[in-house]
Amino acid sequence: MTNLRRKLPSSSSLFVFEAAARCGSFTRAADELCVSQPAVSRMLSRLEEHLGVQLFERVRGGARLTESGSLLYRRVQEGFSTIESAISEIEARATGIETVTLSVSTAFTTHWLMPRMSRFSQRFPTVDMRYQLMSGKIGGPLVDVDLGMRYLEPGSLQAADYRVMPEMTLPVCTPAYLASVARDNPQKRPLTLISMDTQDRGWAAALEAGGRAENSLVFSDYAVVVQAALLGQGMALGWLNVVSNSLRKGELVPAADALKVHGRQCCLVVPGHRPARPIVEQIRDWIIEEMHEELLGIDAMYPHLGLAATRDQGR
Repeated sequence: MTNLRRKLPSSSSLFVFEAAARCGSFTRAADELCVSQPAVSRMLSRLEEHLGVQLFERVRGGARLTESGSLLYRRVQEGFSTIESAISEIEARATGIETVTLSVSTAFTTHWLMPRMSRFSQRFPTVDMRYQLMSGKIGGPLVDVDLGMRYLEPGSLQAADYRVMPEMTLPVCTPAYLASVARDNPQKRPLTLISMDTQDRGWAAALEAGGRAENSLVFSDYAVVVQAALLGQGMALGWLNVVSNSLRKGELVPAADALKVHGRQCCLVVPGHRPARPIVEQIRDWIIEEMHEELLGIDAMYPHLGLAATRDQGR
């Protein structure tokens, strides 16, 4: 550490550098650190002069890392994350409460996780759960979280990526709605298809084959798509990792025998630069166990879908 101190003008320069690199702007970094923009600029100029390399390229509207800057930023992120994990563990030991942050979709949180939070609390009574929620497609890097749910291509899985299930979809609706549109129902009403505004409508082709008149409900948040289906407003394409709880309870039923297994894998991912704490690993394993148990129950209810044969694809 003595050698490290000699390599830096001050320890605070690393915090200033990390903020500027993450924000991509000296001005935004200054706002975050509650100092002036000239102070940030001076600190980073001193750091560059001390290291003898240029860390940032000043560009219009901000600052861009050079190759040397990117190298330093990756290592600083890793170091800060490790320190943060250690501090969190120390705080947890002192208070008995551990904070865990999940990066998940609003739909998964609303329709899968919330219905079983009482069981979660019984299993993890000392965990303070926090959520980084996404309303549209889930994706992107994991930033300031402990665990995230992502869809990944099989060839891209890393050692820290734990597979939950293949990406599987199935048209779903309520039992009452399915009865109301049945072909043998003389009062059958036009189909209403519920979907995301970014969603491919190819899944509805089999449902529309009968030439039925069709209505649409389109939303930007998949949690609302599922909620509309639960309210009996129409048929929606259900992602199994979201609607499995409603299928198991009978609140939703298959609208067609059209289970589709996609190429991607639904995974629980730990940030590569942040070592997973034991409690994070336990929560990850609990989610996987709960999901697998639920899928077995759905397979027992609807064996003709072939869910058991597809659940383990891609392992």
